[in-house]
Amino acid sequence: MKRNVSLNEISDGRLYDLNDLVEASCNSCKGAAVCCHGMGNSIILDPYDIYRLTTNLNLTFEELLIDKIELNVVDGVILPNLKMAGLREGCSFLGQEGKCSIHPYRPGICRIFPLGRVYDNHDFKYFLQTNECENLSKTQIRVCKWIDTPEPERNKQFLIDWHYLLNDVENIIKNTQDENLIRNMNMYILNSFYVKKYTTDMEFYIQFSQRLSTIRKVL
Repeated sequence: MKRNVSLNEISDGRLYDLNDLVEASCNSCKGAAVCCHGMGNSIILDPYDIYRLTTNLNLTFEELLIDKIELNVVDGVILPNLKMAGLREGCSFLGQEGKCSIHPYRPGICRIFPLGRVYDNHDFKYFLQTNECENLSKTQIRVCKWIDTPEPERNKQFLIDWHYLLNDVENIIKNTQDENLIRNMNMYILNSFYVKKYTTDMEFYIQFSQRLSTIRKVL
């Protein structure tokens, strides 16, 4: 989800790479943070998020749609997001004690918070969102350790490829009045990158690259 705001308005003015130190570690949250509530449809899931959820929970994408995730239109593209539920609008993956039940394989947006990403010239850097995290006892930590994602460099390339693919799809949708094309393109993205199961006998990034190569041939 793109935010049309100035970085000076929402950040500390710095850009960070994976090995930089950033004051983001909220030591006392312990998986029961305020940021797990009232997020609406803003926690958008990418294909790697769905791969980790379906693999670790042994559920299909369709089964997750029953009560854990939902579909919404994001910049013209239909994408899944974490579902908020209950009076406090808590994440559907919160357990009875209000703690994250999927913390080891939580989605990427959850992992980087309170960081954000700013993309430019087929690359991106992280920025620290100020006034977003209510925890005031933050300490410095390396970005890669804070995000805690396996193979961070490969993951970064995946994020870049996914971001710019969505950019291209969004531009096509924005510049056409053909409702059939818009519907077919959205169904193709959903089926190819979310519904179609990722197997565990081949690396996710290889499977993603194969699917990306296929759609690039028709765009």
